[in-house]
Amino acid sequence: MGFPGTWMTESESVVYRVVPKCACSTIGQIMFYSDHGRFFDGDIHDSKAGLHKWSQDESQQLIERNVQAHKSYAFTCVRNPYTRVLSSFFDKICGIQRNGRRYRGNLVPLLIQKYGIEVGGEDGKQDFDQIKSFRRFLLFTRDTIRWRRPMEPDIHWSAMAGHVSTFIVNGGRYDNIFWTEKFNDGMQSVLDAIETPNTVDLANIPRFNESEGHGPKRAHPVEDYFDDLSMHLVKEIYHRDFELFKYDFDNPGNKMPIGEIDLDEVHAKLGE
Repeated sequence: MGFPGTWMTESESVVYRVVPKCACSTIGQIMFYSDHGRFFDGDIHDSKAGLHKWSQDESQQLIERNVQAHKSYAFTCVRNPYTRVLSSFFDKICGIQRNGRRYRGNLVPLLIQKYGIEVGGEDGKQDFDQIKSFRRFLLFTRDTIRWRRPMEPDIHWSAMAGHVSTFIVNGGRYDNIFWTEKFNDGMQSVLDAIETPNTVDLANIPRFNESEGHGPKRAHPVEDYFDDLSMHLVKEIYHRDFELFKYDFDNPGNKMPIGEIDLDEVHAKLGE
């Protein structure tokens, strides 16, 4: 199994387990900058050099050796499940991707046909019922995660606990898990704990939101998208995310955490 989704600086100053839709573009660029004193020119997910990634064969042995010996500080970042799944819908389902096409080719036509989901026009106009379509997308999300049909679950909307757990199950240990909603505090706590070839001044780091502008803008407050049924679906899919990362299930309008993450609890429950 190894350590899928794991990135490490070339200097081995820090190890990061990517969780999609949780500030990963900005975190990757900060890691790249901390080694090279410049940002990667483009989407950091496309980089093939300058940052060790599990997806690069030549990086795997280095990452495995480092993580299993816990040589470097290891961290990840999580996000409120309500806003994360909403963001996935607008970016991946409604949006046009960097390559100018729909995400995963025939996925959107499949959703239109099987679930009656609307996604708006190619020009990104909001000419559809966002709330109705999103709730139908949630049904699709549940079907992929619970029954693995009509396709395997996608990394952008599969539960964060699943991403976080692979690192633990295969012998890694986190020193820090912080929230996207308190990004500056969390990222600073990582930078304070490590030594990097180049100093990172967080106040002057831009936010690299590679999905921004891909799709239509959200037209309503977060809580408007979730009625009793959709909250039930969210709980079925993401119950461990709420429990472990201390988010408020009862109030979709509250994106902030309501407790402190207990690293020992995370390792115990996700290491089983």
